[in-house]
Amino acid sequence: MNIIKVILFALFLINPYFAIAQPNNHQDLLKQLHVPAGFTLSIFADNLPSVRSLALGDNGVVFVGTGSEENTVYAVQDSNNDGLADARYVIASHLFTPNGVAYKDDSLYVAEINRIIRFDHITQSLANPPKPVVVYDQLPSEEWHGSKYLRIGPDNKLYTAVGAPCNVCEPEKPIFSSLVRLNIDGSGFEMLARGIRSSVGLDWQPETNALFFTDNGRDYMGDDLPPDELNHWTTVGEHFGFPYCHGGDIADPEFTAPDKTCSQLTAPEWKFSAHVASLGMRFYRGSQFPVEFKNQLFVAQHGSWNRSIPVGYRVTLVKFDQGKPASEQVFVDGWLTQDYKVLGRPVDILEMPDGSLLVSDDKLGLIYRIAYTG
Repeated sequence: MNIIKVILFALFLINPYFAIAQPNNHQDLLKQLHVPAGFTLSIFADNLPSVRSLALGDNGVVFVGTGSEENTVYAVQDSNNDGLADARYVIASHLFTPNGVAYKDDSLYVAEINRIIRFDHITQSLANPPKPVVVYDQLPSEEWHGSKYLRIGPDNKLYTAVGAPCNVCEPEKPIFSSLVRLNIDGSGFEMLARGIRSSVGLDWQPETNALFFTDNGRDYMGDDLPPDELNHWTTVGEHFGFPYCHGGDIADPEFTAPDKTCSQLTAPEWKFSAHVASLGMRFYRGSQFPVEFKNQLFVAQHGSWNRSIPVGYRVTLVKFDQGKPASEQVFVDGWLTQDYKVLGRPVDILEMPDGSLLVSDDKLGLIYRIAYTG
């Protein structure tokens, strides 16, 4: 390793965002990103600071949650179906980290850190949005791992996760490090599982409707431990390990409990590399991509900070066989250059009606479009 790389690593540890490159324009950026043969990558929308989660509405509308730097919910619309958003609206601002967004029956649901709100008849009033209705306001307000992902499940219920308020700890309140669901009117709040450190992505497997979710492993156990996880929820009351066991077989050096050994807890279905920060995920249901991608899982990996050599900053593909994850391969990369400059950080993935995929990038405020053209 030469002295320049040593300096780069040191600077990255001090400030992991120091190396954010500033491409001259979007085309310069796109030239540095790599997709498989037959696929094309383009910009679907820009000027979306801190863009995070994505949700599909009607008439080509995509709803956009953002992080704490922006605290705004946007809508962008591709009204002529040319693969490029031609309108941008501000739905709400000055919110409390409105990371999660979900859409159903012309209502937009937004998950802030401490509550879930709803905007009714939203596609009819994009330019003049209504005031939100509070759906549920009993979520904790701690900001550490407080960003909420939000989806509406096949059972017509809202699903989200409440992260741990720490790197690693035994939370005093049961609500922390949990997977929860509730009716779309805010009633019937239910805790489904515990032992989940920081989950900011979930989806249901096509055909089986099995619920899978990503979980980010703890920091400060070294460059290669513990792995990020892809978990499969099956039973109310399941415990997925945190903080006692990581990756299914790594006992935590600080926290132990006689009834929480690794063999007694639910192991992940798949282990990602440590520190890649696996966030948003979607099973591919469309028909635009070749048949081998059908029902396979795309995962946005936001990128490491607690590692001497950065990893992640990519979209990965988890291939399933007979309903179980069997292999993993890089689908899009290039946001982390060979000299460890960070060009962007993918956050969430959304499938569009035409079968293309959108990928959000919270560092550059962009949404990319991935299409198959043969």
